[in-house]
Amino acid sequence: MFMKYRPSQCQPEAGAVLPIIDRNRCDGKQDCVAVCPFDVFVMHRLTALDLAMLPVAPRKAHKLIGKWQAFTAQPEACHACNLCVAACPEDAIRLVRKA
Repeated sequence: MFMKYRPSQCQPEAGAVLPIIDRNRCDGKQDCVAVCPFDVFVMHRLTALDLAMLPVAPRKAHKLIGKWQAFTAQPEACHACNLCVAACPEDAIRLVRKA
């Protein structure tokens, strides 16, 4: 289930909500890494296999911009503050309530 949160709605305990990154949309601008107070995100260079799994348009874009994307290194540390969602210029991040 897709959730929209405001920073005032941060969860006191981490792990109730997980950040999901849409690989087809993330252009690796690092805004989520910069704003996350809980170090949930990291940047990694995409491998040839990662690129091969993307549709053609995002694959071509990544060849032009350097093949970097954000990844959730510590998704369980997310407090659902929504700062990453608001900061992402591609709308590539959504918060999903953990089942």
